Amino acid sequence: MNWQVKYAIQNINKHGSRYTAQQVRGDVIKITMPDQPETIALISAEEQVSKSLVESYLQHYPEINFICGYRRNCVWEGGAIATLDREPVGWGDSRTMISAAIDGDAPHAEHKTFLFSSRLIRQYGSVKQTRREFDRVFTITLKNGKELRVGLIDDYEPTSDNIRTFHEKFGYIDIAWNINPNGFPCKTAIQAGKELGCLVLKNEGFKQFLATV
Repeated sequence: MNWQVKYAIQNINKHGSRYTAQQVRGDVIKITMPDQPETIALISAEEQVSKSLVESYLQHYPEINFICGYRRNCVWEGGAIATLDREPVGWGDSRTMISAAIDGDAPHAEHKTFLFSSRLIRQYGSVKQTRREFDRVFTITLKNGKELRVGLIDDYEPTSDNIRTFHEKFGYIDIAWNINPNGFPCKTAIQAGKELGCLVLKNEGFKQFLATV
């Protein structure tokens, strides 16, 4: 049994009898919740989930209805997300997986960290089209034809290191959108954004920017 499967099962079963988990085969587990459909989840240890990896999982484990990226900083590529949406097979972290099992809606579950923001960005009146490059990176086309690359930063109080690390990993972004509803970006994060050519904004600031750009 691979390490991520072992830890996933242990963490689920420690909650008692409300719901339970057991290994099915390989990296696939079954989560049983009273009065809900079973969640058949593949527990991935990969740091980045690509379209080709997802297609391999679906080919070898056609019974799954959720894929869990177990590493805390697991990144999902846009092609992988689109493939799973078409199946449909849910995707996200362990928190998303547990929530999906409780709700009985694993095939339609989406990473809880980015769910609200990914829906909100499509609802802004000035946005004509969105293209998801990664779970946390969108290219949006505004109704005036202008394109913007937006990065979703979920840290409580982003620092300059958070902004620079994001830039190094995902490339240039026009806006670093701090989607955590609680904290605020540090002054050093805002300054780092200026040096890299991007704005560091919270929800209201992002909405106002889109309305005036």
